[in-house]
Amino acid sequence: MIASRCATRAAHAMDEMTVSATRVEHDALTLPFSVSTVEADDVQRRQMLGLDESLLRVPGMFFNGRYNSAQDLRISIRGFGARANFGIRGIKVYVDGLPSTVSDGQTSLDDLDLSNVERVEVLRGPAAALYGASAGGVINIRTQSGPVTPFVEAGTVIGQYGQDRVMLKGGGQAGALNYFVNGSYLDFDGYRDHSETRQGIVNTKLGYTFADGSVGQLIVRGANAPTANDPGGLSSTDLDNLGRRGSRQRNTDLHAGEAIQEEKVGLSWHKNMGVHEFTVRNYYNWRDFDGTLPVVDGGAVTFRRFFYGGGGQYSNSTALFGHANRVTIGFDVETMTDDRKRYANLGGVRGALGFDQDENADTAGVYLQEEFSVTSQLSLQAGLRYDHTHFSIDDRFVANGDQSNKLSFDELNPMVGAVYSFNRAINFYVNYATAFETPTFTEFARPADVNALGGFANVAAQHTRGYEIGFKGVLLERVSYQLAYFDMQIEDEVTTVENKNGRAFFNNADTARRGLEASMSAELIHGLTFSTAYTFSDFSFDRFAKFPGVENNELPGVPMHNFYAEFSYHHADGWFAKWDINHVSSFYADNANSVAVPDYTVSNLVFGRDVRVGNTRVTPSFGVNNLFNEKYNQAIRIQESNQRYFEPAPDVNVFGALRVRFDFAG
Repeated sequence: MIASRCATRAAHAMDEMTVSATRVEHDALTLPFSVSTVEADDVQRRQMLGLDESLLRVPGMFFNGRYNSAQDLRISIRGFGARANFGIRGIKVYVDGLPSTVSDGQTSLDDLDLSNVERVEVLRGPAAALYGASAGGVINIRTQSGPVTPFVEAGTVIGQYGQDRVMLKGGGQAGALNYFVNGSYLDFDGYRDHSETRQGIVNTKLGYTFADGSVGQLIVRGANAPTANDPGGLSSTDLDNLGRRGSRQRNTDLHAGEAIQEEKVGLSWHKNMGVHEFTVRNYYNWRDFDGTLPVVDGGAVTFRRFFYGGGGQYSNSTALFGHANRVTIGFDVETMTDDRKRYANLGGVRGALGFDQDENADTAGVYLQEEFSVTSQLSLQAGLRYDHTHFSIDDRFVANGDQSNKLSFDELNPMVGAVYSFNRAINFYVNYATAFETPTFTEFARPADVNALGGFANVAAQHTRGYEIGFKGVLLERVSYQLAYFDMQIEDEVTTVENKNGRAFFNNADTARRGLEASMSAELIHGLTFSTAYTFSDFSFDRFAKFPGVENNELPGVPMHNFYAEFSYHHADGWFAKWDINHVSSFYADNANSVAVPDYTVSNLVFGRDVRVGNTRVTPSFGVNNLFNEKYNQAIRIQESNQRYFEPAPDVNVFGALRVRFDFAG
């Protein structure tokens, strides 16, 4: 589904929209991929606790963990990422052209402030030929830049369960300099016991247009989250004894949770010279992590990360034999170094050192894309990428043996696609692509011995190959739609085999994924837009050498049916309202398919008004989450060894927001 900047223009969104999730700007209708976008109003006019609040409208996506900051929001696209123990896995995420996904494939978005997100683009399906190690797809996030008229805006969101969020931002244009600065702070007690969150984010974005027309950009971001407590998963018995708001006692006793401090600096330069286009980028990321797991031995975890890299890209759009053509070549180089230690967790206090190693991941990739218009209606696109990834571990704690090791991956991944445009209303496309995904350092842990975490276990890189066919278009200038069917075979999928005391352990299995994704957005009357999305997911184990009894079972963590619908209304007088409903079918929490997570239907409502007085705009709003008080689980811990699968979601709850903006207009 393609969402517009304004509900009254929803049906025109695809018709006028270009996306850059494919490395270069492109008309969404003539791309041989499934691409969806979400605009600023859909993100910023909600409670802003998680990116899932607005991305529920994108078919093929499923989310876990909005209300557990210690586990982070778990995002999956076509099932990839559903098994991540922490953060985002199997998906490439970029913010303003800078990667939030580090060299070993892990992604964290602690420095993303939802109050300044301008657009989110989601590319679904294998994208290795574009971005390297990413099986599920790409999330490309763009934040606000300064408008022509300088402004300053302050806001707050106050909600139940102790939520207090404050925000301040401003920006503008001063000659050749574009500037934008924002900061926010969240203080949230959480729905469950021991689920408090405290987080501050600052962001500076500067752009400068040089005399030759090229544009340079400097981005500086920082996040400090001193508190993110983990209430733990609950079993069915725990739910009966503790209630939905209770926490696991061991999590409370051992102070399970995490504290994070992160800084990021990014530089880029872009120049457009007619048929020639150049881009270079360079970035640096520092991340300090201190976490405590609900286990004594090795339960206090720290790492100090330095991640840096860069890349360059050149595009040439010179016509070829009289046909529109564009060729793009580029490279990416990245290095990540983690100084990781584990100590005994003595009631939240570090005890004896039991694990000490340096982890290094170096990646280098080169890629080539070709786009060629055979006729005015038929266009082809192809890509090829080579990646070299090198992992090394330097074990500095050799009391249990030196487990230093090295491991390398060399991967070549092609992609080919075609689009035939009958007209703007009907665009048929097909693509075939392969992808790969290396294990992360945390996925090398050995299931047989939770204390043997050094070296490399027998977890191979997973490989995906598959095809997709679909239709998309704009009907009667009022309705935009997408319909896609995909079929993928995954060899050596990195699969959870045990989740014990907050730590997941993995092995490889072959899986099959087939699915159908449909979405539509229609302007019913002036100001009123109806949007809907439906996902059918048929995901199963093909082969699992270590656990053959689960072969042909459904993959856990992803529902077979996922339906979303929304009515959005904007009035010329400034009134606005959004009402949505999301139905998720039952799915499994374990590989054996012995534990079913009940289906649920959740509805949310938000309404408010933009009031302008002179140069000042005041926007009060009010929201209700879980409108019909559904009892459901907001996160599932897959393959939890003690059957503590469930993390309950809040009951019906309300929040209020107020934003005040002043434009420095003449």
